[in-house]
Amino acid sequence: MKKIIEFLKDEDKLIILFLIISAASLVSSLSHISIFQIDSAWVAIILCGIPIIKGAIVGLVKEFDIKADILVSIALVASIFIGEIFAAGEVAFIMTLGALLEERTVAKARAGIEKLVHLTPRTARVVRNGVESIVPARNVEIGDMLRVLAGETVAVDGVITLGQTSIDQSVMTGESMPVDKGGFDDVYSGTVNQFGTFDMKVTKVGENSSLQRMIRLVESADASKAKIVGIADRWATWIVVIALASAFGTWIVTGEIIRSVTILVVFCPCALVLATPTAIMASIGNATKFGILVRAGDALERLSEVTIIAFDKTGTLTYGKPDVVAFKSYIENITSEKLLELTASVELRSEHPLGKAIVSNFRKKSHIILEQPQDFIMIAGRGVKATIDGDIIFAGNSSLLIENSIEISQNMLGEASTYINDGCTIIYVAINNKEVGFVALSDTLRKDSYDMIEKLKALNVESVLLTGDNPLAASHIAKSVGISNFHSQCLPEDKMNVIEKYQNENRMVCMIGDGINDAPALKKAYVGIAMAGIGSDIAVDAADIALVSDDIKCIPHLLNLSQKTMKTIKLNLALSMLLNFIAIILAMAGILNPVTGALVHNVGSVAVIINSALLLNFKS
Repeated sequence: MKKIIEFLKDEDKLIILFLIISAASLVSSLSHISIFQIDSAWVAIILCGIPIIKGAIVGLVKEFDIKADILVSIALVASIFIGEIFAAGEVAFIMTLGALLEERTVAKARAGIEKLVHLTPRTARVVRNGVESIVPARNVEIGDMLRVLAGETVAVDGVITLGQTSIDQSVMTGESMPVDKGGFDDVYSGTVNQFGTFDMKVTKVGENSSLQRMIRLVESADASKAKIVGIADRWATWIVVIALASAFGTWIVTGEIIRSVTILVVFCPCALVLATPTAIMASIGNATKFGILVRAGDALERLSEVTIIAFDKTGTLTYGKPDVVAFKSYIENITSEKLLELTASVELRSEHPLGKAIVSNFRKKSHIILEQPQDFIMIAGRGVKATIDGDIIFAGNSSLLIENSIEISQNMLGEASTYINDGCTIIYVAINNKEVGFVALSDTLRKDSYDMIEKLKALNVESVLLTGDNPLAASHIAKSVGISNFHSQCLPEDKMNVIEKYQNENRMVCMIGDGINDAPALKKAYVGIAMAGIGSDIAVDAADIALVSDDIKCIPHLLNLSQKTMKTIKLNLALSMLLNFIAIILAMAGILNPVTGALVHNVGSVAVIINSALLLNFKS
């Protein structure tokens, strides 16, 4: 009994059951098999037709919503009125089947993103005053210490303070392989701890957590926001009016009510109304497979018209994190590799991002255990000082060495300046008050940047670099990725002005950025795309599209998808209108009756849905 109640509460399963029963009743009606001398097609009318009529009346009375259901309901009632019971049952059955197919297409399109909603952890393991306890996730506060065991889902965003592990971040980034994590690494809500136990400090909770932010993006991915959907809806309203006028006119001219009923059946604008939302939602579903969240349906429409893509540099074309790109010793008895090892040892206790980057880079390249620094001192705005094996070592900018009366040779300054012109930051190293060498760090290019720009060129889309870097550094980055047009030393308003200039020339711009300073440009651009993984919340909120995985190589696919989507919508609209026009002519001529008219009309609806569904698996 319990299973029966659960089954009846599942609307999709109930509709499928009604369709099966209705199909059987229509077959019985066609075979002239009746029960108690009542046409069995009435079963289809009751199970499939009554919900349609009820929905139409409710929509008309409450919202004055004159759309397809009104015309379908009139066609149903008219068919019954003239005794075409089978035709009425067939119309009801096929309309219900079409609606189910549409819903299944939309559901499949959204499945890849809506699963995020169900991944929100309900509990968290909090450690307070050394005591571990499980509390509701909603009670966790910023600054709390959490312990996450192997196999558990991370409840909120935070930073690992103790332990090492591997995290499955596929739900957030689309990465198939677990990511190794250790001290001071960020972890995100909704991701799964694969191995080991770690402690973490909470940095974001509730609506500010990564998972909740993605859920908000999911909720905003609504196909009804597309401008072209509004056009289709307006057409559908006019078609209802024209259909009634045509049916009445045909009845007056021919005197045959059956032709008028047939016109009402074939004039239903179902295919026209389905043409756009099914294509948009299928495209949104396709995009999620590539870690792309489309926040508004009309973003795809606008993106198909873009001719210029403006890129921010840091965090977009680059990883947004410093890394060691060069290191060199100027003393014979200290190799360059030893210089990097000593610098990493000095920086072991540093909280500065550059110091952490040097330590991280060394550990990736070597298994040597670093010496612990003694007498460590961090000098704000300059660098660090510590003792390693009795040697006093300085590591920092040129001011640090100069203020400690350590001379930097012109040879070293000249070579370092080459890296500085390429946008690098230099850490000078001195031992016992004598210069030794330097370590160059830079925000490294994403490995896919160059190939992505080349693919955009093949699509006849121009790429532009907007950066706050100096002209030499901007030129270096632009050349490295194959961009010929760049704007350097840009403040937020400068980026906006550049975009406005292009768009005033009727050249639609798509802006791609990640930081708070990019938000004004993202809003100004015809289409804004934010790097959602490492980007700021403000940038994501300002954008139309978010790249959850920060994977820029999917941008050419996104452009191709937007163009394919618009082609599909236009084809859907053209086919639906052509089929309706032909069917109406045939109905007026008396060639189609209500039964065959319903079949011909609904072939168009099903074809539109199938054509749109193909976008789910579109690959560029």
